[in-house]
Amino acid sequence: MDGIDVALIESDGENELRRGPSFTFPYSDAFRRRLAEAVALAKDLRDRNARPGVLKIAEQYLTDLHAEAVSQFLEDIQLDRAEIDVIGFHGHTVYHAPQTRLTVQLGDGARLARLTGIAVVYDMRAADVSAGGEGAPMAPVYHKALALKLGKRPVAFVNIGGVANVTYVGLEGDLVAFDTGPGNALLDDWMLLHSGAAYDADGETALNGTVDEALLHDALLAPFFAAPPPKSLDRDAFSLAPYSALSLTEGAATLAALTVEGVARAREHFPAEPEVWVVSGGGRKNRAIMTRLAERVENAVVPIEALGLNGDSVEAEAWAYLAVRALNGLPLSYPSTTGVTMPITGGVIAHP
Repeated sequence: MDGIDVALIESDGENELRRGPSFTFPYSDAFRRRLAEAVALAKDLRDRNARPGVLKIAEQYLTDLHAEAVSQFLEDIQLDRAEIDVIGFHGHTVYHAPQTRLTVQLGDGARLARLTGIAVVYDMRAADVSAGGEGAPMAPVYHKALALKLGKRPVAFVNIGGVANVTYVGLEGDLVAFDTGPGNALLDDWMLLHSGAAYDADGETALNGTVDEALLHDALLAPFFAAPPPKSLDRDAFSLAPYSALSLTEGAATLAALTVEGVARAREHFPAEPEVWVVSGGGRKNRAIMTRLAERVENAVVPIEALGLNGDSVEAEAWAYLAVRALNGLPLSYPSTTGVTMPITGGVIAHP
């Protein structure tokens, strides 16, 4: 819930890939609260197109913010919008329950196309979930393009956002991908509840705490961790309730450790040990997470910047790449990434 990441790429949706500038436009505190209200309300949805109450207001405002972000970004890099072929629009996931074939992302693609005058591809998880897939993670095919360009394999791309996920790219470009467990969501919620801070800056709070090993052990007994991939997770699938008796620092340390243990256990499902673990998302800025992960896996753990990439823009780049693939009818997800029965394209195309 931090803000809008905008990134420019030039690609054919396959092996041609040139990365351009990027920028982040933070949300206001007021809009973060509105999004939190929308997430809470979305738990009762059974129709993915329904937008009762605050959901409708939040979707319209979210879409308008994206239109403003695109306009400001193009102005800043001095690029005419006529030079942009397509926008890949993720929106904001407010509910994700693939076991009931339901995933809901706020974001009105048709409205964004009208406001920007640019074609938009949006709702890119829905086709996968409707076909029985997990609908997440969706970035692995972009991670594969990055790995082939960088020449590093086997490699594990770890994204630690609200939920943590991993993509393994093998020597022949083979993919294994899945959500590994909670990412920053629990820790962010813990910090907000107990300190008023939106997140644990630099992992300082977690570094000053002691992990409650008993609670960590109990958390890792959750069926999600034992389940084989493919698997995906809703942001709010885990609760803070078991940690309520802990101090601020103990809770932060334990929740950071929970994120790491989920990622480290991913190795059990890889064909070979990755030569390097490349971390993106907000988790790469948390020293407690990065330090513990380096202790729990065999080879190097590096922030994605170590490979000359931008950890704040890689997800936006991935969505742009997926939009190009959608325009060309290419697969967005695969049996080894979401569990869908066959490679499947997706997305809804909205023209201005």
